[in-house]
Amino acid sequence: MKISDCMTTDVQITDPEHTLQDVALMMARLDTGVLPVGENDRLVGMITDRDIAIRGVAEGRGPKTKVRDVMSTDVKYCFEDEDVEDVLHNMGDLRVRRLPVLNRKKRLIGIISLGDLAMKGSAKETGKALGGISQRGGAHSQTAH
Repeated sequence: MKISDCMTTDVQITDPEHTLQDVALMMARLDTGVLPVGENDRLVGMITDRDIAIRGVAEGRGPKTKVRDVMSTDVKYCFEDEDVEDVLHNMGDLRVRRLPVLNRKKRLIGIISLGDLAMKGSAKETGKALGGISQRGGAHSQTAH
């Protein structure tokens, strides 16, 4: 099965100049914990509710702080035509629960979550990915920044 078969395609994008308050309100309205950050028609980062809490509030930053000041800029992604099992393996290795999905022209077309993959992918592969994701630390740890 390909990522395009199970990804979420209705993805909202935020701007790096938006404030944390703007993004938090957007996340609440959309019932999501992550938003891709785009600038000049390119994916430049990702911001999560955890970024807001750890890199924002915990560091004393207020609601008017810009998204660019707390977002993750080392964006990992997958392509729509990749196999689900390969992406699950990569998510486990990267220790991430969600990945933006790009087409081969590197344009954002969706997002894939561990939940999406658990619903449609192999239970065994999803379990392995969750095991990797659940390990402490790693390149995407909030404390690594």
